[in-house]
Amino acid sequence: MSDYKERHENEIFTKVLKAGRRTYFFDVRETKAGDYYLTITESKKNFGENGEATFEKHKIYLYKEDFKSFEEMFKESTDFIISQKGEDVISEKHDKDFKSRSFTIESDEEV
Repeated sequence: MSDYKERHENEIFTKVLKAGRRTYFFDVRETKAGDYYLTITESKKNFGENGEATFEKHKIYLYKEDFKSFEEMFKESTDFIISQKGEDVISEKHDKDFKSRSFTIESDEEV
């Protein structure tokens, strides 16, 4: 059986979150024993010097016995960030009026 086919046959449920150049995949999968687990994959699109797109992926496997502790620590960590920095994004790249200097073209010439 191909690696691709084997990976997708045990997928039970999938949700996708697109966030700019990053995409997060939440996949419920089934073990050979018939139990479920969660994989969280971050996929980031990068471009090489030749302009060709590549994807950098990072994956977390989360099993049922760790759900409660993971959920508690995730909530505690996100609550800490919000309480310290608020919900507004600080990075200028996330500013709704942000314009990248590398893409801004100004010209005094009339066309």
